[in-house]
Amino acid sequence: MTVVRPARDADLPALTAVYNAHVVGSHATFDTLPWSVAQRRAWAAQYAPTGPHRLLVAASPTGRVLGYATSSRYRAKPAYDASVETSVYLAPGAGGRGTGTALYGALLDALVAEGLHRAYAAVALPNDASLALHRRLGFSSVGTFSQAGWKLHRWVDVHWLERELAPDPDHPGGARPRA
Repeated sequence: MTVVRPARDADLPALTAVYNAHVVGSHATFDTLPWSVAQRRAWAAQYAPTGPHRLLVAASPTGRVLGYATSSRYRAKPAYDASVETSVYLAPGAGGRGTGTALYGALLDALVAEGLHRAYAAVALPNDASLALHRRLGFSSVGTFSQAGWKLHRWVDVHWLERELAPDPDHPGGARPRA
């Protein structure tokens, strides 16, 4: 059984290892150089156990980190504050057992409870597993940026998806922006 919980400081080495596996071995991220744990500390500091910007961890019953999911600021301008960009990364070998669904689903449930309006996600193509996960959790396609990045000796397209989190029928754009 997978345990989903807010990240802890002690998770940072494992979270860095999960991310770095994607940095060096896939086009899931457009970072091209591995990060040190010290460098990732500032990244982790932007998240909190509550609120719109979260970092959740999926762990095995023995405590081994299987992956993580985040919700980050979508854009810096205040009108975007009711929206977040989400992402999910699993450790090598952790896919195909429902871990991503449990982890990402818990993050999305937390964001709905926050009253946010939209979640956006970018998936570097090809990545059938990630597209299936997003669609299973209610995301719909918005469009594809062709040849958005150069990684692993080729151009990579990025497909954008969105999901409504919490509609507000009294507000013309949906959920009310945070004050």
